[in-house]
Amino acid sequence: MVSARRKTVAVVAALALVVGGAVAGITAASSSEPTGLAAEGPVLRAGDPPLSLDLGVRIDREARDLREALRLYEAGKKGEAGAQFGRHNSLEARVGQAVSRWPKDTVARLTQLSGLHPKSAAVQLNLGIARYWAGETGAKDAWLSATELEPDTAYAVTAGNLLHPEFARNLPLFVPVENVPPAVRKLPAPAQFAALERRARNGSVEDRLFYGVALQRLGRQLSAERVFAEAARLGRTNPEARVAAAVGLFDKARPVKAFSRLGPLSRAFPKAATVRFHLGLLLLWSGQVKEARRQLELVAKVEPDSRLVGIAKQYVDQLRAAGI
Repeated sequence: MVSARRKTVAVVAALALVVGGAVAGITAASSSEPTGLAAEGPVLRAGDPPLSLDLGVRIDREARDLREALRLYEAGKKGEAGAQFGRHNSLEARVGQAVSRWPKDTVARLTQLSGLHPKSAAVQLNLGIARYWAGETGAKDAWLSATELEPDTAYAVTAGNLLHPEFARNLPLFVPVENVPPAVRKLPAPAQFAALERRARNGSVEDRLFYGVALQRLGRQLSAERVFAEAARLGRTNPEARVAAAVGLFDKARPVKAFSRLGPLSRAFPKAATVRFHLGLLLLWSGQVKEARRQLELVAKVEPDSRLVGIAKQYVDQLRAAGI
């Protein structure tokens, strides 16, 4: 029987695009992220280990080649993927090439890379996955190193997934009430990200919120936290800015940081849908489904005309359909 926690994780994953919809096209480009690995004991795994490479919004020749190599690897074409990775000498390419050789020398090659690049979260994350897949010890230590070495990266977010499988995958994204202006949304991802960054430098609180969401979608949670905090300083009476600053603090190792900031905002802004919505979102991420549903249902009651009402309803409907 599928557990309530696993059902909740599935619901959150299914609605991830809805939550991130305010900023189109910007997302960390990587292979399918491994899930639930930390919950099992050390035994030799069947199949090939997942490969995680963060390419951000890059569209240069190497990035295109690495994305194609990732596609080939996920399709089970390890030889072709290895050859594609071998066209480049970047650290990401060498990580990909090492994993594509699985199981031949993968752990040894990644261990060697970790010695040559001791501050690389990409190496540590994939080394941990390879160790786990090989039934070796040290996987969790490598994942922890990934979170500590480069905490402001998608690699750290993925490592957090593996270290904390009791939470939903990745991190909850702040959802602005308004969408990014159409002139920005229609741009390709790299230009869109650059435009959002420019607008945030001297723009409105709203512009900073849009840029913070873009950073979150790229796995740059610490950078997003700083942008949201600046928005909250500029908009002390703005409930969205205050909520975003709280959401930006969400950390699976210390979730109380975000909840302690977000909870009191329900008293400071009792008629703001954004408070109830994001409180429900964080509770859902943490597996507290009953209270999450209650908060999401309150969204329509406190601010019936908010855009968040429809998104909250989708969550509630999905939870109900999943029987949780």
